[in-house]
Amino acid sequence: MSLEVARRVLETEAEAIRRLAETVGEELERAAEMVAACTGRVVWTGMGKSGIVCRKLAATMASTGTPALFLHPAEAIHGDLGMVTDDDLVVAVSNSGGTEEILRLVEVLRRLDIPLIAMTSNPSSALAREADVHLDLGVRREACPLNLAPTASTTAAMALGDALCIMVSVRKGFREEDFARLHPGGRLGKRFLRVGELMHAGDGVPRVAPETPMKDVIYEMSRKGLGVATVQDGEGRLLGVITDGDLRRLMEREADPLRLTAGDVMHPGGVTIRPDVLATAALRLLEERRITSLMVTDEEDRVQGVLHLHDLWGVGLF
Repeated sequence: MSLEVARRVLETEAEAIRRLAETVGEELERAAEMVAACTGRVVWTGMGKSGIVCRKLAATMASTGTPALFLHPAEAIHGDLGMVTDDDLVVAVSNSGGTEEILRLVEVLRRLDIPLIAMTSNPSSALAREADVHLDLGVRREACPLNLAPTASTTAAMALGDALCIMVSVRKGFREEDFARLHPGGRLGKRFLRVGELMHAGDGVPRVAPETPMKDVIYEMSRKGLGVATVQDGEGRLLGVITDGDLRRLMEREADPLRLTAGDVMHPGGVTIRPDVLATAALRLLEERRITSLMVTDEEDRVQGVLHLHDLWGVGLF
């Protein structure tokens, strides 16, 4: 019996979203235009469960490039209305469209001439009539068997709000780079780290010249601890690379390896990458080539840094 109830709930909520997908149109376009043109913040407001949905939608909108915040309608009419400026826009969510606290807030907003978008399931409601744009959630019955607990209506509001957020972000040309700037922390942020943010640079780069004796090359590699040395010309351009593996093979084949220079031992070039490339792309390259370090160079092959596999481990990209 409990599984039957669960299935009915899921089907009812899924149907609410399917219905929205079929019925959205010009009003949603108008709402997206209003939000995209807003020069202030988008203020989301709702009571109870609708308020919880609004908190999430304000967070989603802010994280996709549009300044947004949540305003509790009851607190708003007791002083928090000062959070709303003349340049802001308000999105009010109320399934019935008759929530008392929302209507009291809207009365003030109308006097202040603040643009208003409403989401309700009642196009004839007071809230819908007051709004500049009304978005019909179209929910006629909740998934709750008693038709009381907000379920299908909150699901529909969440989905429609997400649609609005993403429409606006696309209109504004929101890019991966913008997402990375707004998500510097957590796993999402790590996905957008750049090679230049993680590489060893400056004095941390093991640098030698072609004429550097191997004794000094070994010292430089040991001092920098990356298992590699970059061989550079006088302009800092990459000529070649010497790795720990190169040293082991050198010891095996040469009776007196210290008589050689870096230019004698290096293998030309090396696997390079630009500093503005995503760290995730660097990880793929390391795995494909089965190596532990990448030489970070600019357009003229000047060495900017070295990225080691351990640098990617350190930020949790695995």
